[in-house]
Amino acid sequence: MAPPLVLVVDDEPDLVELVTLTLSRMQLATQSAGDVAGAMKLLKSQRFDLCLTDMRLPDGDGLDLLEWMTANCPGVPCAVITAHGNVESAVRALKLGAFDFVSKPLDLGVLRRIVSTALKLSQPTDTGIPTRAGAPLIGVEPSMDRLREMILRVARSQAPVHIYGESGTGKELVARMIHSSGPRAEGPFVPVNCGAIPSELMESEFFGHKRGSFTGAVADKLGLIPSAEGGTLFLDEVADLPLHMQVKLLRVIQEKTVRPIGEQRETPIDVRILSATHKSLADLVAEAKFREDLYYRINVIEVRVPPLRERQKDIRPLADAILARLAERLEIHRPTVSDGAWQALEDYSFPGNVRELENVLERAVTLSSSGTIESEHIRLRAASRPAAASAPQSSATPAPARDNNNALLDQLEHVERDAIVKALEQTRYNKTAAAKLLGVTYRALRYKIKKLEIE
Repeated sequence: MAPPLVLVVDDEPDLVELVTLTLSRMQLATQSAGDVAGAMKLLKSQRFDLCLTDMRLPDGDGLDLLEWMTANCPGVPCAVITAHGNVESAVRALKLGAFDFVSKPLDLGVLRRIVSTALKLSQPTDTGIPTRAGAPLIGVEPSMDRLREMILRVARSQAPVHIYGESGTGKELVARMIHSSGPRAEGPFVPVNCGAIPSELMESEFFGHKRGSFTGAVADKLGLIPSAEGGTLFLDEVADLPLHMQVKLLRVIQEKTVRPIGEQRETPIDVRILSATHKSLADLVAEAKFREDLYYRINVIEVRVPPLRERQKDIRPLADAILARLAERLEIHRPTVSDGAWQALEDYSFPGNVRELENVLERAVTLSSSGTIESEHIRLRAASRPAAASAPQSSATPAPARDNNNALLDQLEHVERDAIVKALEQTRYNKTAAAKLLGVTYRALRYKIKKLEIE
């Protein structure tokens, strides 16, 4: 079997020789071109597994070659070689579809990692990645088809991706799919909730520390960023990062290095950055609450996750999947849903999105004793419910049953509130610790605190 073939495009003979020697030691074959025209000629004549191109070439620009490759050989990953510190060029290249970038003078370790990651990509199909990678996203609306296509496209790149969407739309699921659909799938996926880490502990949590570097540092600690080596770091609610950490994160992204507290040397890292928020980063930049330079570095590619109110046809398949999951977890038969209950769900705007749908259905399963979810089991926020959904109840449903249900719901909320307050008091209002004590995720606890108006 022939070794993978890499095209090196540069007009500096010394650099071409260095790259060729490095790749030959990786058991790779190479060919080289000194300009854009020569590179195009070679790319037309045979199949390459990877292209490495300099930005400045005698007859054009590496970006010209990149655009041509995107149109003519989209299955071939292309990484660009940029001048040191030329972040704008790197960002432009990533926006145009570059797989990754490496700066001059070349760090051979970084170069080897980029090449190894690029060669893990599967042989190209229509999308480059098997379509089954999009299966976990439930939905039949065109907006979900576009989202699945976008996930498959960005999975092939190493460019930072910013996932934007309202709370409860499934941004972390999208991030996990981007990770699992790409060449880093075998590496770790490390999610970090930027709003859950106290500011004074953030640097230690992100970068790690050496033993004795500060009071209480009794052992070396591996930070969250180094723990994602070879994989993906997902920064959820990135808008909540304080400004001092935004500066440090920007350096990590630009230099591809990290330095634990107490360590004198910086260590190279191989981590892809994905981020998400329900806030508008552009607005925060305008208000000087988020650094503009960091915004452009993490927002190279933006992926929007549509809210549930734009996906009315998806309510039934989503509800079916949620009910099946609940039935399995509770070890019961999957409940059926009456026509009235379906109507109530489909008439509602779901400001809390998929997460709210899950909560509504879990409550309905609790209230239903017959194995059928009726309209009276669907408890929705009145302010968001259309008048049509608030029609007088049928004479077949006695009014006292509705009152009893409301009383039961109030009692359940009272029990939930007491348990959460006790856990918060026991952990001195450390929400992360309280979530562990309650056996729920941090996100679920935060949702309950907001919903039950616990200060």
